[in-house]
Amino acid sequence: MIADDEPLIRAGIRMILTSDPQIEVAAEATNGREAVDLARAHAADVVLLDIQMPVLDGLSALPELRRAAPSTKVIVLTTFGERENVLRALEHGGAGFLLKDTAPAELIRAVRAAAAGDAYLSPAATRHVVEQLASGREAARAEEARRRLTALSEREREVLALLGEGLSNADAGRRLHMSEATVKTYVSRILAKLNCENRVQAALLARDARL
Repeated sequence: MIADDEPLIRAGIRMILTSDPQIEVAAEATNGREAVDLARAHAADVVLLDIQMPVLDGLSALPELRRAAPSTKVIVLTTFGERENVLRALEHGGAGFLLKDTAPAELIRAVRAAAAGDAYLSPAATRHVVEQLASGREAARAEEARRRLTALSEREREVLALLGEGLSNADAGRRLHMSEATVKTYVSRILAKLNCENRVQAALLARDARL
């Protein structure tokens, strides 16, 4: 599902996504309230959610959308001028974020990754944005993150550190000489121990703790 109040943006995203025969655009929302209602009705695998929308903005809609359709993955669409909003969106359970000038192939990769259960952190923006977001409240966040990470084993911390670098399960497995399935098992344990909804939240904790 695409949620954006600009018709041209929605049309462009739809055209890109439907070029992939495995992706279907099930619905389009023009504001946050409509996005929540349509998510409940269609149970889409993935929602691309704009932040700046009328009636109900994307940040306000995100928690409601997650409650209405818990299995739906939400990717937030943003610009560099919305850095603080991006952090809030990820903390509310967003599966990642993309910039609106993202290349078509990257947009398709992001949707496919989210549909498969993986978070997608835009290679073009993730490190820069997360580092900038953390700068103003680094000490407090680092202390809280380190406290939470005490629940992890040494091996789990190693896997978490690679999540913080944005590595996929396959890439992390190659780095640690483990199978992709084993890494996936570790990731599940990490999310449970840290009470994180997804890889994005875990990756943010890794960054905050400076793993």
